[in-house]
Amino acid sequence: MIKAERRGEKHSTDARECLRKCLLFSRLDEVAFEQILSHTRLVTLEENDMLFEQQQPAKEIFLLRSGRIKLALVSPEGHEKVVDLISPGGTFAEAIMFAGSHLYPVTATALVKSQVWGINAATYEGILRQSTTACFAVMAQMSRRLHWQIAELDRLTLHNAAFRVVAYLLDQLPSTHLASAVIRLDTPKHVIASRLSITPETLSRTFSKLSRDGFLMIEDNNVTIIDIEKLRTYGRSGGV
Repeated sequence: MIKAERRGEKHSTDARECLRKCLLFSRLDEVAFEQILSHTRLVTLEENDMLFEQQQPAKEIFLLRSGRIKLALVSPEGHEKVVDLISPGGTFAEAIMFAGSHLYPVTATALVKSQVWGINAATYEGILRQSTTACFAVMAQMSRRLHWQIAELDRLTLHNAAFRVVAYLLDQLPSTHLASAVIRLDTPKHVIASRLSITPETLSRTFSKLSRDGFLMIEDNNVTIIDIEKLRTYGRSGGV
């Protein structure tokens, strides 16, 4: 069940800290920032709760406070393609401010209990019309996302399943990790497979091969990367 919390002192303090860390809001002057805060709500989602549905009128942009959000395209026949998995600190749905239709292009669903800040899109759009600084912040965010999408297109079309799985695992780790690490896969494996454009069976076979080859140890939802640098080298070789 979706729950929207009322504003309070704790709510405002927490929202201030979270939003100030976000590129979209970090450089706003205090007047504009307070305006954003006054049009922000905290939404709590239980596992499998839908935040918004594809083609639903878009009124808010979102910042994930905690949990995990799945963004997916759903075909008229009901087939789902996961296009992104949002982690805490990530924003989504910003592009609606520049889309003539003002409809959400994907469906957003909580994979685990999650909390998101919902920011009124019209309020932020109004600030953009008055602030060059705010516009450049959005352009920087969109530029980052464009570069990420180009890299993602390369990953999903030009590389094999092993490369995609290795890249996904390494994306869960800070780039400074060099030795070993344990990753807890709190995202269902069929969702990960959809995100990587492979079948769940292919994902399972790839995990098994990486385990047999000495890169991983897998126990339930815990994946131990035995040697991160070795796995990075394997990934750079194209997963072959």
